[in-house]
Amino acid sequence: MMLAGFFFFYSSSQVEIPTVTQRLDSTSQMTKDPDSCGYQDVLNYLNLTKNKDKYTMARPVKNFKKPTRVHLQIVIYGILDVVKIDQTFVAYVWIYMKWKNEYIEWFPPNFCGIEQVVVPIKLLWKPDLTIEEMTEKDKAPPSPYLTIDWDGYVTLRNDLMIVSMCRMQVYKFPFDIQSCNLSFKSATYSDDEIKFETIEDGFMNTEWTQKLMRTQYEWLFLSMTVNNKTVSNLIDNQSMIVYTIKMRRRSILYIANFLVPIMFFFCLDLASFLISDSGGEKLGFKVTVLLAVTVMQLILNDILPSSSDRIPLIAVYCIGMFGLMMLSLLETILVMHLMEKDSKDQSLSEDCGDKQGKVSFHNCCREVKKLTHVCHICDVFSGETPSGLLPVAKEGSSRHLTEESHASDELSEAVKALTLLLSNREEERIPGYCTRVAKTINKVFFIFYVIAASVFLLCLFFIW
Repeated sequence: MMLAGFFFFYSSSQVEIPTVTQRLDSTSQMTKDPDSCGYQDVLNYLNLTKNKDKYTMARPVKNFKKPTRVHLQIVIYGILDVVKIDQTFVAYVWIYMKWKNEYIEWFPPNFCGIEQVVVPIKLLWKPDLTIEEMTEKDKAPPSPYLTIDWDGYVTLRNDLMIVSMCRMQVYKFPFDIQSCNLSFKSATYSDDEIKFETIEDGFMNTEWTQKLMRTQYEWLFLSMTVNNKTVSNLIDNQSMIVYTIKMRRRSILYIANFLVPIMFFFCLDLASFLISDSGGEKLGFKVTVLLAVTVMQLILNDILPSSSDRIPLIAVYCIGMFGLMMLSLLETILVMHLMEKDSKDQSLSEDCGDKQGKVSFHNCCREVKKLTHVCHICDVFSGETPSGLLPVAKEGSSRHLTEESHASDELSEAVKALTLLLSNREEERIPGYCTRVAKTINKVFFIFYVIAASVFLLCLFFIW
């Protein structure tokens, strides 16, 4: 009713009100029968029943140089779908058109005050309206009737299910705002023959649409703006009206079903640092989490269109999380390799140490025995000389000095062997070098992992 009242006001401001003389002249040509009070009498007067092609052949103007001004207004009744892969916008639209037919008018008092009649749409000429972005034929049945006012204005109300092209900007998906255009123009007439007019008040168009909107699918209607312009089709210029529908995606389901699960996987990977590196459970756990993120990326690939100009932020989010988890997996492999290498070295050193210890111990005992023998000899030489050995000592004094020097060398070697044995036994109590390196790498990488993930998520948050 609000739209109908507005169109009546708009058309009344454009109507040329007949003067008293014109009304009397027209009245003298019309019937004076008081029983002429039916709609059929009006149709008979307009000669629409006998000659059905009278007003359908040509544009209804008496002077061909005068353009037909068509008032066009649309209201979005429902947003049925927005297909991201095909980049199409499906909407249910109410279209109102009003134009002047200069060959049709009557004087209401002569027909019991009848000011409007409804006739089949095939009886009168109508503008050949086309939508430039439309990709599929309208599936809704067309309106079968037109409304004719007594002053010659014809009103067409029609419902369309429009499937149109819409260039999707999915850079900020699922927090994106889309703008889809619906461009209305004539298919054949130039702007010298048909001029489209509309209400270019964006606030009023938005208010009408919000009041009549019934369904919005996963979208929230924001605004609708109108632009009236003239375009060239390489032959002549045409009048065009462009409606721009602005809408925002409802992102709560995508947050709950996509963004939050990936964050949970990241938290699980972060918690895996508490698992021991000695076994293979940590490695298997990280591989499982990485495969889960890969599945989420495959789902994302089926959602987003492949013709996007820039990589969507949600894809950057998935790739960043995948990269961090992959680095964590590689770090786990490196740490496990170092620890396994160190365990092998320790087992080998223990075996060799036992054998070498026994050999060193026997060598040491041998050296100690030699040392005891040498000391005994030295004591004999340093003490009182026996009477039986005195002639021998005098004769071979140089040979005994040489043996004393060899005994001192053997003593020093025995001390060195004993010191080495004790040092080897002490080193066996110290942890392996590779294990210490692995633990250091694990601590440093954990700090780096947390800092890198925090910076990455904060940057995405501020951009989104």
